[in-house]
Amino acid sequence: MTNSTRSKTTTRRPANKRTASARPKRAIASNKTATTTNRRSTASRQTHTTRSRANKRVGVGSTPFIILSTIVVGLSLLGLTMVLSASSVTSLTSTGSPWGEFTSQAMWLGIGTVVLGVATMIDYRILRRFTIPALAVAFVLLVLVLIPSLGVSVNGAQRWLRLGPIQFQPSEVAKLSLVLFAADNLARSKHVDVHRSLKPILAVLVVFGALILLQPNLGTTIILFVIGIAALFASGVRLSAIGLIGALSAVGASLLAYLAPYRRDRLLAFVDPWQDPLDEGWQTIQSLVSVANGGITGVGIGESRGKYGFLPEAHNDFVFAVTAEEFGLVGASIVVIGYVAFGLTALVVAREADRFGALLVVGVTSWILVQAFINIGAVLGVLPITGVPLPFMSAGGTSLITTMAGVGLVLNVARKNR
Repeated sequence: MTNSTRSKTTTRRPANKRTASARPKRAIASNKTATTTNRRSTASRQTHTTRSRANKRVGVGSTPFIILSTIVVGLSLLGLTMVLSASSVTSLTSTGSPWGEFTSQAMWLGIGTVVLGVATMIDYRILRRFTIPALAVAFVLLVLVLIPSLGVSVNGAQRWLRLGPIQFQPSEVAKLSLVLFAADNLARSKHVDVHRSLKPILAVLVVFGALILLQPNLGTTIILFVIGIAALFASGVRLSAIGLIGALSAVGASLLAYLAPYRRDRLLAFVDPWQDPLDEGWQTIQSLVSVANGGITGVGIGESRGKYGFLPEAHNDFVFAVTAEEFGLVGASIVVIGYVAFGLTALVVAREADRFGALLVVGVTSWILVQAFINIGAVLGVLPITGVPLPFMSAGGTSLITTMAGVGLVLNVARKNR
């Protein structure tokens, strides 16, 4: 029994040794597997982080960015189409080709697209260094346009400046410079100081407004004051101060409209266009005829009757009337919804941005929406005619390029929010 017990004991010890020696090997193998898995997991997280940072830099996947871009592209392409349709008859008469105005608008749209791309990609915070120079350039241009040898007069209004082969409107440059100046000035502190912030903005509004009124151009002056008031409201200025500024602006605009004979005639024609249907009331009546002729679904693209000399400025200030005639209530509603969606999406961008970026977005958005409201209101006969173009859609190089530059700033802020 003793020998047997020793024999059993002797035979068991090697097994225990093999088992004990195998355990560390399995543990080492397990640790190597765990280490490899952790390394792979870490590498995966680093790759995901790198991709996220790359997406953040380019704005990939930013819903407001995509929505705003889609709206701008859609309205611009629709506008280009409507310019071709609305100007084909008048272009054929004036240039011998139905493509004259369309070719010019396509060129301006291409330039505007490049400007939009540049404004989107640069850091908008860098622009704070150039607010004063931009304001000075706008002031000089507004003065130059009043010089008879430089300013170009059309239909009694001297609003265009010719520098060599280029002809543009300095008032459009003034809108963009005011947006930059107001945003920079009001973003310097959370609490707006009357002397450092409010007074300089009011001074710029008064000076720019006076220069633009001398052209004369009351519609653009109203838009400038709306941009300034919107920026003040977004910056947290007391409602009592904003209400006072707004009331004084409204009274001033009413007096200016009443004292000037041609503006007074437009107001009377707005109240009752049938008092003078062949002169002052002609545009309003023909615009309403075009809109009514479109019905629900429209007469079809290219089939507008108003563009055959009945509706003045069909491709410019009254392009919305041709759109409503050819696409009907459905098409006109889509255009209006596009502007509303632009404003609501821009509001989301402003809420997520820093103070300077938010004020930039508010300034550009108020500019575009108020201008669209004034234009569409005049086409529908609910507002007096002021000669304000429809953003993205009306023919006109300066207006399109500056509007695209402003939208580029909004997209820039949306891209940085990612």
